[in-house]
Amino acid sequence: MSWVGRSAAEIAEAVRRGEVTAPSIVEDHLRVIAERDGRIGAFRRVRTERALAEARALQEREDLATLPLAGVPVAIKDVVAVRGESMRNGSAATSSVAAAEDHPVVARLRAAGAVVVGITNVPELSLAGFCDSVYAVTRNPWDPRRTPGGSSGGSAAAVAAGMVPLAHGTDGLGSLRVPAACCGIVAIKPGQKVVPPPEHDWYGMAENGPLATTVTDLALALAVMAGDMSLALPTTSHRTSGSPGSPGSSGDDGALWSDGGRGAPIPPRPSGLRIGVARLPVPPGFAIDPELQRAVVEAGHTLAAAGHTVVEHETRLPSWLGSATIAAWFACALRETRGLDARRLERRTRALARAGRLLARIGKDGSRGRERWRARGADHWFGKADVLITPTLAASPPPAERWGRRGLLDNTRVNLTYAPATGAWNMAGWPAMSVPYGWHSTGMPIGVQLVAPPGGEARLLGLAQQLEAAHPWLRHAPS
Repeated sequence: MSWVGRSAAEIAEAVRRGEVTAPSIVEDHLRVIAERDGRIGAFRRVRTERALAEARALQEREDLATLPLAGVPVAIKDVVAVRGESMRNGSAATSSVAAAEDHPVVARLRAAGAVVVGITNVPELSLAGFCDSVYAVTRNPWDPRRTPGGSSGGSAAAVAAGMVPLAHGTDGLGSLRVPAACCGIVAIKPGQKVVPPPEHDWYGMAENGPLATTVTDLALALAVMAGDMSLALPTTSHRTSGSPGSPGSSGDDGALWSDGGRGAPIPPRPSGLRIGVARLPVPPGFAIDPELQRAVVEAGHTLAAAGHTVVEHETRLPSWLGSATIAAWFACALRETRGLDARRLERRTRALARAGRLLARIGKDGSRGRERWRARGADHWFGKADVLITPTLAASPPPAERWGRRGLLDNTRVNLTYAPATGAWNMAGWPAMSVPYGWHSTGMPIGVQLVAPPGGEARLLGLAQQLEAAHPWLRHAPS
């Protein structure tokens, strides 16, 4: 029996109960990676021997029956340190020296029982909403002619193709939510100080977060990354003879993996919230595909049927925020290229950094707009809603090509045309996530974005679970 395609929660429970071993789980997923990744290009590095050795060591841990991610294969985006592996961030100009220690998020995943099976591809320095680099052109499992999005495109593609049940990513201006929407999976960008940030923190805009095929798995992974198991959601489970709250047992409300069975409270289902439906959450001059707008309206109807008050939010984002967000993107490119050999950088990267340098000379790096939006602008624009629901993307995913070989105008135009609706919430530092909701006439999945004020991660996850229950999605692309 293969465990490929099963959820992380199912896998972990089976390993905890001794129904299957961690090495067997990892072997299954490594086999599928070998079979499928040749056409997808999700992984820069597959840790075959090391992952199997780590799975065998995990199986011998005395605390195996208390681990929330026992034996779960995970993929890590090539932008945080993984002990014993180089971190290239999609570039030939970065160091090939192996990291001596795990990033705290990777350490937390491993401590929870996850096994790192590979390092996923990103665009150079994670600067674009595509996923091409000197290492690969990563492709969308739903349509290999299209991009899986970026910059966490390799992680999203690996999850959507069923090669891993969970993956890590980072989000600087939408880099978790954009590929999640492109690939028909769920992802959440937490607010500030919920999860230890990546080293490349993009002036405080970037956050670490998970990608998964179910909201339960997503919440479990976020809880582990945050070190706060109260963020985990209830899961369905077979009833066992164990006592309530013990590993592998379930009470009347279903099993919740909390903190090794010590009984963290089950978060209440959200009810009676005021939800604003924003069909055009972009500055004037930007357009959003009518099919994507319609999906947001329909998702609002679903939440209204769940007992929430749904209202229209018709105000577009201010023009000055759009300009500031673009300037912040260019400023991040300039910062990321410092100390690197420009001769080894791609044309796109050099062009983005050059634009950042020119804007910096006239004091236009996006910092003033970011401070203004964080201080009062976001709260004022958000209004009296508890949560906003918006399109995640503005158009279907563009072609999977070597965009890194093109210049500033091509890359800026396509990035802003298809993915202009996410960056505002990095500028604000607020939590936001993408949830699959329906299909586009092109045959691609549609994602809707949920946004909440700071501290709203559990609220977003609860609403996403309600959408999932009312409107379930296909968890994986056909293999």
